[in-house]
Amino acid sequence: METTKNKLTENELLFFNKLSQYLETPLYYFGSIQRFDYLRGKSDIDVDIFTDNESSTITKLQHFLHIKKSNIKKFIWRLNSNNKLVYGHKIMYKMPEHGFNCEISIYNEKVKDEILKEHISKMRIPFFITYTLIFLKMLYYNFNIIDKQTFRYLKRKLLTIGIGLPDDDFVVIDTK
Repeated sequence: METTKNKLTENELLFFNKLSQYLETPLYYFGSIQRFDYLRGKSDIDVDIFTDNESSTITKLQHFLHIKKSNIKKFIWRLNSNNKLVYGHKIMYKMPEHGFNCEISIYNEKVKDEILKEHISKMRIPFFITYTLIFLKMLYYNFNIIDKQTFRYLKRKLLTIGIGLPDDDFVVIDTK
């Protein structure tokens, strides 16, 4: 998962290589960048970072991305594989000038194997789910027929119940 199934553009590759070097840790790619339903310039690029010191990594990310701490959201996720609750932090970072957006998740190193197992379970999906995801993304991104909330809901259902997994329990904690 340190490489992508879909090829990154030069700008994307440069950005993620610089980020990895700056943080002195590998990045792990998951989500549609690892599947056939990835739409360049539309789909965001999902990245996991695992660290022994989450606070330090978050501070470094703030500096690297030039963002406020309020842009970083804390969350709780109940893993499907073992019902374990894990905590993490998430940053949605938009780079319209370079034609891509990314969503960065930061976790403690202790949960790395469990998180990667969870993501791998959603990498190899049946062809009918892949085609349905592509169709859904076209309705949302290209034709603006469905709203963001409906798109996210349907996509989540396809990637859980549609492939035989329980629905994800994922809650953002308001830290204000």
